Amino acid sequence: MAPARPPTARFAGLIVAMFALGIALPAGTASAAPPTGLRAAAAPDDDVEGGTPALRAQLEAASKGYLDAKRALETSVQRQQQLTAQLKTTEAELSHRSGKVGTIAGMAYRTGRLGTVSALLNSNTPEGFMDRAAALGAVAANEDRALRDLLATKDEVTRTQVALDGEIREQQKQVAVMAKRKEQAERALTVATTRAQATADSGDSNRGTSTANATPAPRNSDGSWPSESCSVNDPTPASGCVTPRTLHALNQAKAAGFTRYVSCHRNGGSGEHPKGRACDFAAQKSGFGGNATGGDKTYGNNLAAYFIRNADRLAVLYVIWYRQIWLPSSGWKAYSGAGGDPSSAHTNHVHLSVY
Repeated sequence: MAPARPPTARFAGLIVAMFALGIALPAGTASAAPPTGLRAAAAPDDDVEGGTPALRAQLEAASKGYLDAKRALETSVQRQQQLTAQLKTTEAELSHRSGKVGTIAGMAYRTGRLGTVSALLNSNTPEGFMDRAAALGAVAANEDRALRDLLATKDEVTRTQVALDGEIREQQKQVAVMAKRKEQAERALTVATTRAQATADSGDSNRGTSTANATPAPRNSDGSWPSESCSVNDPTPASGCVTPRTLHALNQAKAAGFTRYVSCHRNGGSGEHPKGRACDFAAQKSGFGGNATGGDKTYGNNLAAYFIRNADRLAVLYVIWYRQIWLPSSGWKAYSGAGGDPSSAHTNHVHLSVY
């Protein structure tokens, strides 16, 4: 009699037989296996995320440009606040120095300027002569210093005011850039999205709640986001690589309790997945499937809300969920799933793209 096969071998053989017969595995049998709902094996030109490569390029450029302008605006506002405080201090110093020079001028007017020759001739002793000579030098130095300080303070006030005016112009420029980038994103979405979908999906049914705060991703000293490449291993079953900032966002979401199936890197195609700057978070416990409903949709709502709440901390470019897209410039907008399936319509997963 042949020896009994171990349980694990029998189970593996059963799975092989089931696949050979075309029998589907029960949901949750192998949670680590890549789900089939996202068409992971699609050809590189197949836009499994919905939309078009041109649309995603427009959204990426618009959101990046908006975030860059927003950062520049915030930096300029901080600089304006510093200059305003500096101007206030300098103007107070100018008032003080003007008063000091005025006092010196008033004394000279009332008493007459002490003549050098008369002051020295009126000294009765050699010691008195030296004392008066020293006093004359001190008076002259004091008057000269007071005048120099006054002129220097006036120059500082002028320079500070010029710098302040420059920051105001810089802010106006960045606000204009932000408005232009907002228009760019919304125009691209308008072209790609039908009026019927925009009407059907413009409600608040996708809004979730989240109070968790993410740890901010590292920034440059000027507040900008450092340039990153696809340089660290993708820990999700998709394998490949991701950027350090993408990995940070993924880990922060997990730390906040969003631990269902995730897939990040994707070979080929357009958008941020091949660049390692995007992840798809399944709404259902068993992975990517049909349209999320009930508790699964609530999970997706809350995950999307988490990314939006922490958009500035995680460098979020956009979030797509349930036929809608969230942009830092415009908030929620309708998003057309061109494929008409749960993957391209994003009704089975939350898509996150980061800077």
